[in-house]
Amino acid sequence: MTTQSTREPHTRLSRLTWPLYAYALLEEFILLYPLYALLFTEHGLSVAQISSLFVLWSLTSVLLAIPAGAWADIVPRHYLLSAAPLLSGTGFALWLLFPSYWVFALGFVLWGTAGALVSGAFEALVYTELSRLGAAQQYARVMGVTRALGVAAVGAATLLAVPVMAHGGYAAIGLASVAACLLCALAGLALPEHRSRRSAAADRGSGPEEGGGSDLGYLQTMRLGLAEARGSRAVRNALILLVVITAFWGMLEEYVPLLAASAGVSTEDVPLVVLTVWVCVTLGGLLAGPATRLSPRALGALLALAAAAIAVGALLGNPLGWVLLGCGFGVCQMMNVVADARLQDSITGSSRATVTSLAEAGAESVSVVSFPLYAGVFLVLGHGMAFVLFAAPYVLAAVLMARIRRARPVPTTG
Repeated sequence: MTTQSTREPHTRLSRLTWPLYAYALLEEFILLYPLYALLFTEHGLSVAQISSLFVLWSLTSVLLAIPAGAWADIVPRHYLLSAAPLLSGTGFALWLLFPSYWVFALGFVLWGTAGALVSGAFEALVYTELSRLGAAQQYARVMGVTRALGVAAVGAATLLAVPVMAHGGYAAIGLASVAACLLCALAGLALPEHRSRRSAAADRGSGPEEGGGSDLGYLQTMRLGLAEARGSRAVRNALILLVVITAFWGMLEEYVPLLAASAGVSTEDVPLVVLTVWVCVTLGGLLAGPATRLSPRALGALLALAAAAIAVGALLGNPLGWVLLGCGFGVCQMMNVVADARLQDSITGSSRATVTSLAEAGAESVSVVSFPLYAGVFLVLGHGMAFVLFAAPYVLAAVLMARIRRARPVPTTG
């Protein structure tokens, strides 16, 4: 009897975690990631044109994140999660079949739309299913592993892309990327979801017809989510914290190769610097679960130390500096998951995906503004000082982290 009762919760939880972890791996195991910029330049795109594609990508995610989040509070979320990689895979296939600026732009619109579909729906599905199993307190651990697997998949895809490109060219790279998207879609369909439109309608206090996907039900769902974010102090603080933590280190990570090169690292050794950062970020995700047991003050202190590590590491520009930089990013990844868990615990209404998507929209908006700001700071002060200035917001985030206590998980069907 004891053995059966011990194994049953583990078995029920694994029905969620196995497809979830597979989804996280396959979503990021795209061999085209480290090479698509090269594909663009080989087909005549200028730096300005490539930059415009990145802006289009981010704007698509920003504009569609909240509407997609509200949709995920009405329709089955695992359907949206399954559709997202199909959109990305379609974009990748179009890039290779019909390479041109406008087709590349269409691919980024599809990719941005896919990101919007995942935004909010992913976290909401995981938290809701864990809550149904009475395991909401394990959200940070599960999501920490999920994020770590995503980073590891990017690293593995980057390493594998070199020999695949050498033997099969862009055709092999593209085929492998599309195949990963198809498998990711299947993993999305395999995600368990015990949430129906009828139950969502009941949670909103509306009738079945309204919860069945009518315009009124959709608009009401969005209004309820926005109202909770605006009216609940706990939700509002958690959203602000998550946006700040997510936006800046993710933006700075894109400039790590340029920072290394400016510090005198040879071109062939730059991947070693990037690998150091990846390893630390992966470890940060794995430590997110234990981190939730720390006091708010301890978490705030860690985040302040992360800001210092990023600043000092960027200024040193040597092996010790790269380790410090990686540790700072690793703590930011860990705090990213902890802040997400705090947000999920603070949401009490049924529009969970809508509220969560606000964080994604906010982080993307900050990133869109931060990229040109970074370029301006770099022109005046260089990469090292730019890292120092953009690490400064984490000092303020550390104060907020120390003051916000984690809400108690409550049962939810939303």
